[in-house]
Amino acid sequence: MLTRKLPLLVSAQGIHWSQQRILAAASQICMLLVSVIILTNIIITLGERRLQEDWATQRYSELQAVGALISDKVSFQQFRTQMVAKSERLKHYLSLPTSENQQKLLSNWDILVDNVPELLGIALFDPQGQHKFATSNDFGEDNLPSALLGGTRNMGGNEIYTSPLEFTPIDGQLEPYLYQFAWLENPDQSIRGYLVTYSSMSKMLKAIKPAYSSKQAPLMMLDTQGLLYAGAQQKPSISRLPETMGGSLKLSYPALWRKMAMSNFGQFHGDIATFVYLKVELTTQYETRREYFLLSYIKNEDIAAKFSQWRNILMIGATLLTLLACLVIFLAHLYRLVQRSREFSIDLTNRLFNSDLGCIIANDSGRVLTANTSASKLLSLPIDELSDRSLQRILNLDDDQYLDFIDTVDKTEHWECELYTDTSPHLWLQILVRIEVSKNKKQRYMLVTFQDISELKHSQEQAMLSHKLNEGPVASVLTDAKGNVVKSNEAFNTLLQIEDSQALNISGLLSEDFSNQWPQIAQKLQIEGGWKGQVFAIDNHGQNSCLQATLKGLLDSSGELEFILFSFEQAVVKQTNREDGSLVPHRSTIFNHKSDLERYFSNLSQHCKDFTSLLMIDISAEDMLSHMSDIGQLESRQKEVEFHLLRDLPHRYQMSHWQLGKLIVVLPDTDSDQAHYFAIETLNRLNDNSLGEGICIGIASYQAGQSLEQLIANAEVALKRAKQTGDQNICQAYTRLLV
Repeated sequence: MLTRKLPLLVSAQGIHWSQQRILAAASQICMLLVSVIILTNIIITLGERRLQEDWATQRYSELQAVGALISDKVSFQQFRTQMVAKSERLKHYLSLPTSENQQKLLSNWDILVDNVPELLGIALFDPQGQHKFATSNDFGEDNLPSALLGGTRNMGGNEIYTSPLEFTPIDGQLEPYLYQFAWLENPDQSIRGYLVTYSSMSKMLKAIKPAYSSKQAPLMMLDTQGLLYAGAQQKPSISRLPETMGGSLKLSYPALWRKMAMSNFGQFHGDIATFVYLKVELTTQYETRREYFLLSYIKNEDIAAKFSQWRNILMIGATLLTLLACLVIFLAHLYRLVQRSREFSIDLTNRLFNSDLGCIIANDSGRVLTANTSASKLLSLPIDELSDRSLQRILNLDDDQYLDFIDTVDKTEHWECELYTDTSPHLWLQILVRIEVSKNKKQRYMLVTFQDISELKHSQEQAMLSHKLNEGPVASVLTDAKGNVVKSNEAFNTLLQIEDSQALNISGLLSEDFSNQWPQIAQKLQIEGGWKGQVFAIDNHGQNSCLQATLKGLLDSSGELEFILFSFEQAVVKQTNREDGSLVPHRSTIFNHKSDLERYFSNLSQHCKDFTSLLMIDISAEDMLSHMSDIGQLESRQKEVEFHLLRDLPHRYQMSHWQLGKLIVVLPDTDSDQAHYFAIETLNRLNDNSLGEGICIGIASYQAGQSLEQLIANAEVALKRAKQTGDQNICQAYTRLLV
């Protein structure tokens, strides 16, 4: 069966014509069509060629008969010419040449000409070859050939000379004829005169042809030079044949003539028609042979027309066979698809029943019929013990519960519950029971599925505990690496007096100072994993509240900052150095931009500036770079140096990134000597941590009226000198102390 009566479990169970399958079927059908077309054409061509050969064989036999009859007629005409030459009337006239005897002789010849259709006329010539009289004015005007007269002739006596074919106009048309020549001798073999009879070759062929072939079959006669002598009464249907008497086949159809010139008989299959030719010999004379070609043809389209009935039968048969073969190809592919669909359904059923999901099939009374391996593992019972066991024992139901279970299944055909097993390990199973009906609808079965939901239960329990823990008095919020709020507890919303923290950024809830410090805080979270400090939060009433913030950075698998956990508690406001409304940053702040450093420097009081020094630390010396494979290693080393500098950096000092491999430290209220000692201590601490190799420090002190750019330029000059000394790698520029 190629159709399904049951619904499909999944669409993949159905019959799907894939693109590959469609292409395979289409290619097979195309190959079948091409093969049938080629084979049919070959059969039709062979059939037409066989019909041509049959026609040629038949026509060749007819040409042989026609050639034999022509030779017989010419021989009979020779006999007739000889009889006329020996007739008493002619002898009587030659003995007494009077006009009366001439009229009697002509009357006798006229009777003979009227009774013989191919005989055109009879003429008498004197011993000198001059014309005397004839039955018709169409012949005899010309003199006889000199080779047949006098003593130089090779023939005489009772012999008859047959001439080659010639043309003469009769009634406005060229008539092919031949004449037969008889010598009239005296007893002493002297010449008394010459008798000539004229015979029409076209009339001779007309008398012979109807008895051996149809009138539609053409018959042509040509000499050995290719000139046409008979068969041009009707215009030929082939343009390459001569159309008039005397036309040359050698010029009009050279390929056919070459074939005819090479043999005495044969066939020629042209692109237009099929030709059959035969060379015949009319008579054999002394040193003379009269040979001519008989030619007949049939057009290829006539052969095709005669074969049209068989061609139609072949085409109809080929069409039917092609349709049947296409149907067979389609059914073969469909059969394979159905077989694969059935195999897939069986495999799918097997994989579903033997999957990780525990399955039990029981009868309608609750007795287990079969179970899969997963059910045996989940229930911790061997498969053999599961068979023929009651569902009541498996589900641990008492009698009342089991009766309710049976009643529910009968009414709703569905039942589900959760079962806790005290096996090792402890499992939570979700049980689903549904009724299935057999194909003949006579039997009902219970399909029981078991699914391990222990992880789900554990997750639910952990979620409940996390919810209870999250609802504690400490305000907590979880953000991503950019500070966007992911989740917050109720204490956080109450603390900051917000209704919905979703789609908010933590920097928007805190003061501007925190936003300015955020890049440095994020960097410390990346390095140390945590940060503590006081922040100011702005509530909905516009009031600032000081909070003690504890930040914990959560990194992903690649070591990048993924989430940040904020914890906030009420705190007492610490005294901070504020001047002109500008905040002096915490010592842990590292400026990433030059504008931040300029703003910091401009906010310093003039008294602080007068005794301010600047350190430019270079950690990218050439001897160190030779040990580094790429920029990433240099960045990692710079972070380590920054970490150790920040740890011991005094509160009033400020560090800033200048370039990759260079740091700037601004030292307010610090003269050049103190700055030099601080540089020496910094370099010693870095050496103690194996980080001082190749580090150079340039020191510049503030001069009256200098800008930050000039101060930095002086520090760069000192740094260049420090690299050149190679001693302590520390140098001061434009100060009272030079090292």
